[in-house]
Formats: sequence, C-alpha cells, structure tokens
Amino acid sequence: MFFASDNSGIVHPKIMQRMVDANTGYAMPYGNDEIMDEVRTQIRELFEAPEAAVYLVATGTAANSLALACYTQPWQTIFCAQYSHIEEDECNAPEFYAGGAKLTLIPSDNKMTPDALAAAIDHRAGGSVHMAQSGAVSITQVTEFGSVHSLEELRALTAVAKEANLPVHLDGARFANALVALDCTPAEMTWKAGVDVVSFGGTKNGCAGVEAVIFFDPSKAQEFEYRRKRGAHLFSKHRYLSAQMGGYLTDGLWTDMARKANANCARLTAGLRANGAKFLHEPQANMIFASFPRAVHQKLHAGGARYYVLDGDVATGPAEEHLACRLVCDWAMTNDLIDQFLSHF
Repeated sequence: MFFASDNSGIVHPKIMQRMVDANTGYAMPYGNDEIMDEVRTQIRELFEAPEAAVYLVATGTAANSLALACYTQPWQTIFCAQYSHIEEDECNAPEFYAGGAKLTLIPSDNKMTPDALAAAIDHRAGGSVHMAQSGAVSITQVTEFGSVHSLEELRALTAVAKEANLPVHLDGARFANALVALDCTPAEMTWKAGVDVVSFGGTKNGCAGVEAVIFFDPSKAQEFEYRRKRGAHLFSKHRYLSAQMGGYLTDGLWTDMARKANANCARLTAGLRANGAKFLHEPQANMIFASFPRAVHQKLHAGGARYYVLDGDVATGPAEEHLACRLVCDWAMTNDLIDQFLSHF
C-alpha cells in the first residue's frame, strides 16, 4: 500500500523494453542519437509546434531550473505561487541556475490568481535599481495540492504576464495527469494558452527518469544547450533518455498511464469520502490532500501503508484528532491495493 509518491512506482514494461532495445550496438552521444530525432518529431507533432526546440534531461529540477534560467537574468525575479514546486522542493536550484535571481511568491492557498500576480508585478514596475526586476512567470500544472488550472485560468494568468511583457514557464511534472483531467490537447494547455516554455514530465508517469524541455520560441535553443552542458545535465549516453521518451509517447502510452493514475485517485477519493475523510482541496488529478482520525492513521501504518502525514505525530495524541496527509496514485496501482487501504477505516 504505497501512496507516498508517483516517483516510487515501477517503470512501465514497454518503456523498459525500449531502453533494452536501445542497448544494442553503438549510437552517437550527447543527444545526436537517431531515437532523439524521432522523439523531437513526436513532440513537435503532439504539441502542433513544428519549430519547437526540444531537449531531454533526467530530472524535473533540471528541467525547471534550466528552462527558467534561459528567461531570467540574475537581477530579476521569477513570479510563482507560494506553494509551487520550484519554491518548496528544489533547494534553490532555480535561483542557482539563474545566477542568483530570486523568487517572488504570490500569496495563495493553492492556485495563483491573476489579481495577485498582477499586484506582485505592479509592485516591481518602474525599474528601480534598488529592487529585483521582473522576470519570468512560472505556473505549476498540476498544482502542489493536486488541483488543475483550467484553460481559462491558464489564459488569465498568461494574459497578466503578457501585459507586462513577461515570459511564461509551465512546470508540467504531472503534465499528462492535468491534460487528461482537462480533456484538451497539449497545444491548448501550452502555447495556445500563452506558455513560452514547458517542462514536460515523464518520470512521475511511468518513466525511469526523463523530462522534456520544450521551447516554443526556438531562439532559446542555443542558450539552453550551453546551460545544460555547463550545468552538468547533458547525458553522454543520451540514447537511454531518448528511448524512454520515445516509448512514453508511442501509441498514446503516456496518456493511458495518466488516465489510469487519475482513475485510481478517483476510486481512492470516493472511498475516503464514504469513510468521512475531510479534503483540504478537491482532488482533480492523481493527488489527494485529506485528513482523517489519528486512530485510522495508526491502523494504516501498522498494516504497512506508506504515505506522508503532513502535521502531528501519528504515534501519540487523541485517537479522534484529524491529521492531514498526502496520498498519491500512479498508473501501476491496482484496485485491490486501493481497497486494502480503505479497509483500514
């Protein structure tokens, strides 16, 4: 009963097989392999962006940080939600790769709002030499609390950025989960909504470790190549990244896995709701933030469940006290495991 993270699950056998298939003979290094040519074509077709510059890295932190660095000078700031991944989970990597640029956190209990973003940008208007200058805007999709920005919400945020002539980055570590939740196209959720660059995640959705960085403005391509190499994220045996992404995108596997993960989350959500759990935010993709009594947490832990409790001590305290937790479903989770988890309530 492992609900700690979608980073914890297995690699899809088809993706693993693609890596095995790639492990034959010789191939050009550093992203010059033939598989990467195929991946580039696949992504450009999926995103309806024939001129897009496409690159692969092994981690989401590298994807976000290197992409943002291409749009942010050291004296600038990146606008992001208070609880965005680049703020809470990347150990200042975006600031490091951008040469010391800071993050400006937009107050929010979940999603960044256009009004709050506009207020933060307006605060830095005027170009005073004494403060950080306005840089990129970064949007997390799916949010850190499991919510999905609608297309209308995305467009409203990017409109504020464009009004201020600021570029927009989309942190899509769970891009596929958001896409199937919205039932839209990759283009509709990115460049058609005003996004300039996207970190397109694979690791959390059945890959071993690969993320794509997609620039809809190809003029950023050369700078990214320099930054990726200087930042030690250019793989020499790149074909194993290419093979993963190639397998991920073939025959719609990436969306199939996301649909399964979201469906698993919906099943778990329904069971929790039926058992009186309280939800911090309405689950919309594959993550749940909920609370239920300490006594239930104790039974789950004793039964071998693994997940993150966000506040309080599970071992000691009133049995009826609610403790909040995060539960994440991936594509490989079975209905039996979900039902086994729910049987402890």
